[in-house]
Amino acid sequence: MTTPAAGARVFQGKRIWAMGRDAFLTAASLIATHEEAFAPELVIGLARGGVPLAQETARILGIPAVEVRARHNVSDLVGIQATGEIEVDEATLHAAAAAVRRVLVVDDICGSGATLQAVTTLLADAGVEARTAVLCRNDGARFTSLDTWVWPVADWVAFPWEAPPPPDSTPLPLPRHVHTAQEAQ
Repeated sequence: MTTPAAGARVFQGKRIWAMGRDAFLTAASLIATHEEAFAPELVIGLARGGVPLAQETARILGIPAVEVRARHNVSDLVGIQATGEIEVDEATLHAAAAAVRRVLVVDDICGSGATLQAVTTLLADAGVEARTAVLCRNDGARFTSLDTWVWPVADWVAFPWEAPPPPDSTPLPLPRHVHTAQEAQ
């Protein structure tokens, strides 16, 4: 599936955030704890960046995780804008969600929200209830169905599974709580 992207990411150019391993593990634990009440049967990690979060969240929840390719960034270069076209591996998505009723869809960041929108629309069309969670939500995201995120950001974020950030990057602080759609309204 290829759909047009919506929303524009915000990069203030003040810093590059660097997410350390401890910050990541703390955030994953907070997300898993918060989403436990939803009782997901499966965690879908959007490849590439959402896979580590899916694996850790699923481990904590004691449920399976699956990787689904869905993206609109052509590379991980700092500050690069999205292509505007979303590519989703629909066959893998439908196969993964075929035997479940509730899934948690996770990604590293909600930039514009277009990727999450494309995936959750496909899941809804298949009769699957989905919630969404990300580590970071860009201030320019227009995706109104984002349920849970940890850090609101307005600059580039370097994640632990990517190339090392520049030496002058700013570490993200250890999180203490998640943000939710309810509080954002």
